[in-house]
Amino acid sequence: MSRWENKVVIGLTGNIAVGKSVVRQMLQHLGAYTIDADGLSHQAMAPGAPAYKPIIELFGKIVVDEDGRINRTRLGAFAFAFPEALTALETIIHPVVQQAAQVLIARAKQPVIVIEAIKLLEGNLINMVDTVWVVDSSQETQYRRLIEKRKMSQDDARRRVMIQGPQGDKLKQAQVVIKNDGSVEDTWRQVQTAWEEMQRLNAPPAPAVVAAAVAPAPVAPIRPIQPATANRPPAAASVAASVPAAASAPSAQTFDLKTEVVIKRGMPNNAEDIATFVSKVSSRKVSRMDIMLAFGQKSFLLAYGKNNWLIGVVGWQVENLITRIDEFYVTPEVPKGEIIAELITAAEEASKDLQSEVSFVVMPRHLGGDVVPSLSRRAYTPLKLAEIRFPAWREAAQDMLTVQNADILIKQLRADRVMKPI
Repeated sequence: MSRWENKVVIGLTGNIAVGKSVVRQMLQHLGAYTIDADGLSHQAMAPGAPAYKPIIELFGKIVVDEDGRINRTRLGAFAFAFPEALTALETIIHPVVQQAAQVLIARAKQPVIVIEAIKLLEGNLINMVDTVWVVDSSQETQYRRLIEKRKMSQDDARRRVMIQGPQGDKLKQAQVVIKNDGSVEDTWRQVQTAWEEMQRLNAPPAPAVVAAAVAPAPVAPIRPIQPATANRPPAAASVAASVPAAASAPSAQTFDLKTEVVIKRGMPNNAEDIATFVSKVSSRKVSRMDIMLAFGQKSFLLAYGKNNWLIGVVGWQVENLITRIDEFYVTPEVPKGEIIAELITAAEEASKDLQSEVSFVVMPRHLGGDVVPSLSRRAYTPLKLAEIRFPAWREAAQDMLTVQNADILIKQLRADRVMKPI
């Protein structure tokens, strides 16, 4: 029996650098609504957010940067050096995160919710979940990830690993364990298997009598977004070889956007198709494994023309209720501006289902001339950092402004915010 009406909440945990976020992203690909409790904690300590003043009162202005933001690196150094300081910090942040998670769960349309939290079992979040999934990896893997990906020294990496509670304590409370020492494909298979088993256990009983067969609704062009695995097309290179050139590559003049294009959600088993397409239409040489690794961080939307011809790919992600759309690939035979604009619109709509509050588009200037006017008609505006009121949005925007030769556009997706300023 779930604690939530018509919803199942997975608590996803594990010690530092075991790969929790990768597993959370995989579950999102499979249809779950996912919550990053660590990301919510970052928003909770932004200027004006509920935890901001209490943290400064506790630790002093030494943890505040010149721009007024809390320096999380400096704060973390204090907290992880002194266990009592970490406990005091969690006493401030955890109630704020719990309240925000409750709002997100209540608003979510998806029947499966995932809460990723490193301290899931130690705090009140455990009272919100129906089942516990633990991601596990060896300490050697944890050290390597902290050193290689987070650029920590060996001493810092060892300190971060050792200060946490034993991973074995988490494993004892797990209903599902995902081993994440191997390849991303091995992790994906484990996640799929656990997901399918959970779906089977939580499926409603079949009705005793079916009154009448109902014909499935036709798939409309552009939307709704369906997983591409439902009708997997051949790889882009093989399409050109299997049909005449005129049929496989219609010209932009004869291309009908509204009747010929369907946008679908890319899945990891589309990785070969995506890699082949990106390598074909760009100067990059991309392997299937490159795309599989990317699936641990972001999502892809695929645009198909007639004859299942892959014509466009967009890469995007939602983190901390902020959408970033920043990868664009279009075959040259189609009107790239229109295809990219429709893919961005589809990513925006999918982001709304993930309760994203704002969408940023990082548009390369060599593509933007065809796309920016169309996005302007869709309420996107050029980014002006001084006009962004919310610190979490501003922090994300500052990161995007470091991208070279790109125009940044912004669009607010929700009027209400889960981390309301005080």
